[in-house]
Amino acid sequence: MGKQLLSGNEAIAEGAWSAGAGVGTGYPGTPSTETLENLVQHGDVYCEWSPNEKVALEVGIGSAMGGVRTLVTMKHVGLNVAADPFMSVTNTGVNAGLVLLVADDPSMYSSQNEQDTRNYAAFARVPCLDPSDSQEAYDFTRKAFDISERFDAPVILHETMRIAHTRTMVECAHERDLEAAAPRDYQSQPSKYVMMPAYAVARTRVTNEREDALVEFAETSDLNRVEMRDTKVGIIVAGALYNHVREALPEASTLKLGLTWPLPPKLLASFAASVEKVYVVEESCRYFRDHVAALGVKLSEPPAAPLPRSGEIFPADIQRSFGVATPAHLEAAKDLPPRPPAFCAGCPHRLVFNELRRMKAIVTGDIGCYTLGAVAPFRAVDSVIDMGASLSMSHGMELAGIPERTKRPVIGVIGDSTFAHSGITSLLGTAYNGGKGTLLILDNRTTAMTGTQGNPVNGLTLSEQGARISPLVDADEKPSVLDRPAGRPLDLPALCRAIGVDEVIEADAQDLKAVRAALKEAVSHEDLLSVVIFRSPCRLVDRTHKPAPVIRDCRRCGTCIQIGCPALGKDETNYAIIDPTQCVGCGQCEQVCPFGCIKSE
Repeated sequence: MGKQLLSGNEAIAEGAWSAGAGVGTGYPGTPSTETLENLVQHGDVYCEWSPNEKVALEVGIGSAMGGVRTLVTMKHVGLNVAADPFMSVTNTGVNAGLVLLVADDPSMYSSQNEQDTRNYAAFARVPCLDPSDSQEAYDFTRKAFDISERFDAPVILHETMRIAHTRTMVECAHERDLEAAAPRDYQSQPSKYVMMPAYAVARTRVTNEREDALVEFAETSDLNRVEMRDTKVGIIVAGALYNHVREALPEASTLKLGLTWPLPPKLLASFAASVEKVYVVEESCRYFRDHVAALGVKLSEPPAAPLPRSGEIFPADIQRSFGVATPAHLEAAKDLPPRPPAFCAGCPHRLVFNELRRMKAIVTGDIGCYTLGAVAPFRAVDSVIDMGASLSMSHGMELAGIPERTKRPVIGVIGDSTFAHSGITSLLGTAYNGGKGTLLILDNRTTAMTGTQGNPVNGLTLSEQGARISPLVDADEKPSVLDRPAGRPLDLPALCRAIGVDEVIEADAQDLKAVRAALKEAVSHEDLLSVVIFRSPCRLVDRTHKPAPVIRDCRRCGTCIQIGCPALGKDETNYAIIDPTQCVGCGQCEQVCPFGCIKSE
């Protein structure tokens, strides 16, 4: 097949398959999501979405311990969720190769914070590989499994948004390592895998010895590369920023680190001695600067201006910091009209947040599309911290006496996938401790924000989704999905009642009267713990279109505009108008119009 144009995520999937991975687990999180969606299309790899990243890693640890090479995928904040098993498996070791793809999101394009996952690698003392393009994403994935087995340790494969979603040419082997794909023997070894204190102490000594061996490996590994050019300037860099440095400062010498933990002390010292001044170019944090300086390398500050402390760093930023004139074509376009995110036309979340705004509720929100309830025109969400926090924080607000002190209802709002991820234990905690109040589960039948993946609530498994022809597999052969039973959808009302919820109400999220009645009933029962389940499929799943409604004799009150539908607007006389190219005929505007000016025909 020759070379292919692949994104970093696609290349990692191909690398894992060719390296003999037999299991892939993860939780969908931008920018890592597409990796498993591509890997599952190979019929000889079993892949699944787990309820959350902790479960995904625990499944991965089990399969690797059982002798099967395993890839576990997540975004940077997902490793926070998986940190407990992650910190323990660094002591136990893995048997077969275990690779964690962790994707960072500098500039927070789709995240609540910036993190540099390499800090976790240093914290846990496990190898971390940092590809700078799709070819390296493919090659490094293959090497990561070998390193994992060589050193009996999990390996972090670190990428950023720029690597995950940028396509570059890749030369793939297009064949599977059948020897590596064969399961390794499993032996019962409690002293290795049972992390009770007596055994954990002994395993820590093994981890110390492994660290020393890894440092020696880093000194000579071809994952790290010195490129000598002009000796006046030396740049230490890794990942996507290597390409930006080469573009911005083509004459500078570079130490390109593909293995970013452990760092190679002798190689760093040698490179620093070979140039007049040495600099670090990195984004989001000071991982390199602090660790390289701690090894005794004297670093210089950029001569013209500091590099940005947060967000993505681009070639123009590097040139500005080093006093190099930036060509006009590299300067970012200015004065572009803003394009703020918004609910899709017909989104089932819209009427719920419209009512929460009307009720003047204090809303503890969560991670998902419905986070947009915090922005105009709704401005109906008061907090978003992490996945599952909405239900716990609502209980905390109740304990602080906020409903009584403000005379406003406190309502926690969470989506179906997020509820399965980490909301169940939050709800359990509230019920267990006798909490009261109103909690909403917005069940739109999918994991919408990351691309409509399946989840435990709708029961659609990744194997079922993957039963289609892969663009990376011979088009004449449809890959067979491993013979696994279909998923079992979670019964939300039954689960809530089993946990101990006093009142469970179900309503159609597209029916304004039903939404209003359900909210009114729930908040009126101040002595009960009420859960309202609003059901209606995401418009990206249910693509049914009906004719756009017609507006006659508009009163120009603006009520319909306030629901924030992208298909609604105003003409030059402030009359409401409907864009038929965007309208899906959901009827939300018709329901909110107080004068009956909007009619479906």
